[in-house]
Amino acid sequence: MSESCNQNCSSCSEDCEERKEQKIDFSEKLNQMSSVKKVIGVISGKGGVGKSLVTSILAVIMNRMGYHTAILDADVTGPSIPKAFGIKGKAEGNEFGLFPVKSKTGIDIMSVNLLLENDTDPVVWRGPIIAGTVKQFWTDVIWGDVDFMFIDMPPGTGDVPLTVFQSIAVDGIIVVTSPQELVSMIVSKAVKMAEMMNIPIIGLVENMSYFTCPDNGKDYHIFGDSHIEEIAEKHRLKVLAKLPIDPKISAACDKGMIELFDENWFDSVAKILSEGIEGKEIE
Repeated sequence: MSESCNQNCSSCSEDCEERKEQKIDFSEKLNQMSSVKKVIGVISGKGGVGKSLVTSILAVIMNRMGYHTAILDADVTGPSIPKAFGIKGKAEGNEFGLFPVKSKTGIDIMSVNLLLENDTDPVVWRGPIIAGTVKQFWTDVIWGDVDFMFIDMPPGTGDVPLTVFQSIAVDGIIVVTSPQELVSMIVSKAVKMAEMMNIPIIGLVENMSYFTCPDNGKDYHIFGDSHIEEIAEKHRLKVLAKLPIDPKISAACDKGMIELFDENWFDSVAKILSEGIEGKEIE
């Protein structure tokens, strides 16, 4: 380091050991005609654990509580949110941007399937294009005034989750898992990624936790014993909910009637989120 160093590395060409790297700001501005109070990401370490289901139910519950909720479907190559809500129409726009499609109960939704000509058309895009699309859902969509925006993330710790964490001001994330021991290791990866990105983790949700036999009322752990308590203790996190295997859930999603499904599994999560919107920190 030179004796005349002024600690301003951006204007210095010296390659010294004490050089301070300048952090690059990847954040994107929300559409100027929109206002979003809280952004909650729903993530998982792998696919098929029910992340979209959890996202949908959370949006429905908070909507029932009187909050204006929205869903940004960031799972571009595997979008399932429109199907769960029975949305068949397409998103429209004008010179100012795109408009999300409203569900039957008024939840605003934006998904790539709302832009494709056919729902079954595959999205054969490379990572940078997919990540760019997700950013456009934030910058180019006219969301209006939203209390809670839930982001349905793709599985894993790749391009899109990284883009969301860097580009969007996420207030907290919920991690979805299932009971298999292999999944616990993968979930730890997702949790550690969030910790690296300094994103607050609200807690864990275990899906397909058990099956209640309708004949004898007993609970059976079809996918083995739960490991969610171990993961929660390891990372000092809360266990928010344990969802059962229930054929009625699948039927509701398949028929596009998730908004009619009524269970109290997420009462504790709703309380945490409500406290956050009232000015308290989401913890």
